[in-house]
Amino acid sequence: MKRLVGVVAGIAVLVAGMASADNAMARKGAPASAVVWGTCPAVAGKAVSAELECATVKVPLDYREPMGQSIKLALNRIRAKVSRDANHLGTLLVNPGGPGASGRNLTEFVSSALPEGLGQRYDVVGFDPRGVGGSEPAVHCVDPATYYKAPRPDAVPHGRAAEKTLLARATEYAGRCGNLWSWLLPHLTTENSARDMDAIRAALGEEKISYLGYSYGTYLGAVYATLFPSRVKRLVMDSTVDPTTVWYESNLKQDRAFERRHRLFLAWTAKHNSVYKLGATAKQASFAYYAMRDRLRARPAGGIVGPSELDDTFTVAGYSDKIWPQFAQAWSSYVRQGDVKSLLDIYNRHGKQDAEDENGYAIYLGVQCRDAKWPRQWDRWRTDMVRLHSRAPFLTWPNAWFNAPCAFWPVRGGQPVQVHGSPKLPPFLILQSRDDAATPYKGAMKMREQFPKARMVIDGGGNHGVSLAGNTCVDGHLAAYLRDGTLPRQDASCATLPEPRPAAHMTSVTPQNQPDLLGILGVLGLVARR
Repeated sequence: MKRLVGVVAGIAVLVAGMASADNAMARKGAPASAVVWGTCPAVAGKAVSAELECATVKVPLDYREPMGQSIKLALNRIRAKVSRDANHLGTLLVNPGGPGASGRNLTEFVSSALPEGLGQRYDVVGFDPRGVGGSEPAVHCVDPATYYKAPRPDAVPHGRAAEKTLLARATEYAGRCGNLWSWLLPHLTTENSARDMDAIRAALGEEKISYLGYSYGTYLGAVYATLFPSRVKRLVMDSTVDPTTVWYESNLKQDRAFERRHRLFLAWTAKHNSVYKLGATAKQASFAYYAMRDRLRARPAGGIVGPSELDDTFTVAGYSDKIWPQFAQAWSSYVRQGDVKSLLDIYNRHGKQDAEDENGYAIYLGVQCRDAKWPRQWDRWRTDMVRLHSRAPFLTWPNAWFNAPCAFWPVRGGQPVQVHGSPKLPPFLILQSRDDAATPYKGAMKMREQFPKARMVIDGGGNHGVSLAGNTCVDGHLAAYLRDGTLPRQDASCATLPEPRPAAHMTSVTPQNQPDLLGILGVLGLVARR
């Protein structure tokens, strides 16, 4: 979903039985050693905060065999600044989505960005889900330097020969993952990640836990709330997945949503034609964009940025309008001045993939291909994509190839957990922008229907990840809820932030030494790591 967006650990008939067995295990206290926090290891090129603590937690590979093989989850934490008294609000577990994203990358940001000093009152804990980042094992299926070597084949196939090349790429990736990780792939599911969350809760010694999840992290939170409703203290979903269409259909809906969002970007560029000179109407700007894409197919910019690299990069603009000025300027400089440097710069910052991205992609596929059933006949995919591409050309084929290994995945998909509310589950908060492309608004409404006690706060814009991103109205609702559980009496709306202004020489979203939510969520999602 660019930068976004699982479910049963195995056989569908186990769900009901495992849920009751799990509840019994939770009542007895599942075997879990207390977390031992220590100094975080140094990471090349990154400063490690003195406040940050790190630890690992062992969890069962297969929860049907809790005393069998175990794996390790990597955690980090920034402790509350208050003692564990009435001012201490407990543990806030955070997840930025994916699946396949590192929750440990989110911890410091959330702790420092929480409004009204709430970061002083929560222990903020991030975790790398099974297979991700610092967790053991960390899954890699291919050599990223070879797999992502640019320019890659055009994601929009021009004829059956080109389609065969792309299909071979998808089947090879699926096969390599199966050859290397056959013992692990059956257990990479959203359900198991939710059970891992409860193992973390137990290891932390918490009777209940609070949770803030973005994008796919909202679905993970919904599955946790379904399986462990009595273990939830506070729950916040930001940019919410449709739990009723996981996962093939959700990608088709996402393609349509990204098309709308891309056209809004084109319209914004046309509105500022006096600056960018790419067309005075959205139609003219669209012509200029696809003309650039065609030119890059024949002649990649700098020998690197071809059409697929362009797709990867400009999909990020669907996530946040904060980068529209930077992207429009790079596009304009390339088209009007033949300047490839700016195009290479935004590709290197937003589109280029490395070993961390390949790890995230492997887990993304591992979870989504296993969570739910996918079409196993390529003719079905081709028919759907040809039809949708005619109406939504921006993302349809790139997103299809990103997910195509699921058609050949060595482990077939199961039945998703049917998420739902419970009398034991407290009311919770859903935050959503109306024009979100990665997690469309209608999907958030579907989530809202599954949890009638939840309340939704709607941002009128289209950015992905609306809390802790500068909207004081949204953050006010977040603060009231995390502070004492206060929710609006009915669903509420917040005005969107002002649209960005053109900036001819803008080179970054924020100063390089300041983290921003887009930069953290930007490593996630369905097409971010193509």
